[in-house]
Amino acid sequence: MDRRDFLKTTSAVAAMTSARRLMAATDAKRQPELIKTENAKAGSSFQLTRMRPDSAKSYRTSLIEGYCSRQSVKAGEKMDIYVSTRPVARFNIEIFRMGYYGGAGARHMTTLGPFAGKEQPVPEMADKRLRECQWEASTTLTIPPDWPSGVYLGRLSTIPEAADKPYWQSYIVFIVTDDRPADILFQCSDNTWQAYNRWPVNESLYTDPRAAHAPGVSVSFDRPYGKYVQIFDNPQSMGSGEFLLWEYPLCYWLEKEGYDVTYCSNVDNLNPANLARAKTMISVGHDEYWDMRQYANVKQAIADGLSVLWLSANDVYMVTPFTPNAKGEANRRLTRETCYGEFREEEKEAYSKVLGPFENPGPDERDIIGARTTVPFNGGGDWTCAKPEHWLFEGTGMKKGDSIAGLVGWEFHGDPDTARPGLEVVAEGNVWASGTRLGKYAATVYEGPKKNIVFNATTIFWSQGLSDPPGHMIPWSHFSRPHGPDERVQQMTRNALKRAIG
Repeated sequence: MDRRDFLKTTSAVAAMTSARRLMAATDAKRQPELIKTENAKAGSSFQLTRMRPDSAKSYRTSLIEGYCSRQSVKAGEKMDIYVSTRPVARFNIEIFRMGYYGGAGARHMTTLGPFAGKEQPVPEMADKRLRECQWEASTTLTIPPDWPSGVYLGRLSTIPEAADKPYWQSYIVFIVTDDRPADILFQCSDNTWQAYNRWPVNESLYTDPRAAHAPGVSVSFDRPYGKYVQIFDNPQSMGSGEFLLWEYPLCYWLEKEGYDVTYCSNVDNLNPANLARAKTMISVGHDEYWDMRQYANVKQAIADGLSVLWLSANDVYMVTPFTPNAKGEANRRLTRETCYGEFREEEKEAYSKVLGPFENPGPDERDIIGARTTVPFNGGGDWTCAKPEHWLFEGTGMKKGDSIAGLVGWEFHGDPDTARPGLEVVAEGNVWASGTRLGKYAATVYEGPKKNIVFNATTIFWSQGLSDPPGHMIPWSHFSRPHGPDERVQQMTRNALKRAIG
């Protein structure tokens, strides 16, 4: 063997050895039975019992409210928890991991406290209508090494001074993420939770007096979540963002089914490695607000072979870059810049009446979804099968024209990218905004370059067809509503996951 052949052989052996070590390390991190094992543990009741908004028109409860220093955190890392009580009261924090747990919907992980409460200041409104708290931390939580990735709720409860005094409650919410390879990456739409959060008075990305969608408005993750503000009044959601309405039914169902799932927040997908560790990413519910870096990373991940299931709608629609907070902590503010989607000329006038004078520098979100938000961009309708021979419908018994009542809403995708080779419209039909104004939706599937798939379910309501867990309320909007769990929605989701996971 001459020197050149020797070097080639040595290099090949070294590369093979390195690859084997990498595979061994990856296999060691895989825990495909983790979720099944976790859900075999005893469940707990996590719901709020006593909650009271400050007034009939208030979105907050100053009796007890709080927030976390991070959107997501890993085992071994620290997270500050900030709580305010008015009047001053002692309190404790019960931490729950959300899942199936034999139908209970959560597992009690620990109780923190009791703590001495204090009234913390409501921040003055700053530039860009920003309300950003700089509260004193009530406690610091180090995430234990045995806490699995998931969505965690902290139930804040005041401790009465006497037996004849009431107690009051609200939630905090955070996501425990990890680095392990998994079949499914469940991305919570927490950017959108914060975009609609009106704490403390009426400060969201929608409440600028200039226009409902005025650019240049900021919101901060450094503040409590008020109650859920869209579709219907839901005080039981106080402090939990929009998780209990949109993400929770899918979380409950996936863990009931025993899928290998790990969780993340929107901000975690600023890191391409977070996407690379999964076979498929699921976008859930209402995933409207994105940083451009998220878009670029997901687009590249699809090119690299990641499957994406958009069990959601109104997705990837507004540009909201992450920026640091006043302390310099990264990715704690969102600022609305502009509309994200590719407007058609005939739609610009209609959009400008609602959204303001937006220019459109953004890419076409159909590149990563297959369809997009259209005018009218909300409404309600039935989800109607258009291509029963497609693999998506295997085992559902659905025929062309068969419908799932009320499954489309309250926002949806239409205008499918029919120029894309291989894109298939699997469901399509009508929606009616305000109960009367006609719109068109389309559910789509296309194949990525490595036999991966991109499925656009086209509706925020999709998860409503999967489960109706404890503490969840079925939504209603535009004089239309989904009917709750449906075996056909469950089977289509299984079919999509089977293709996506392989």
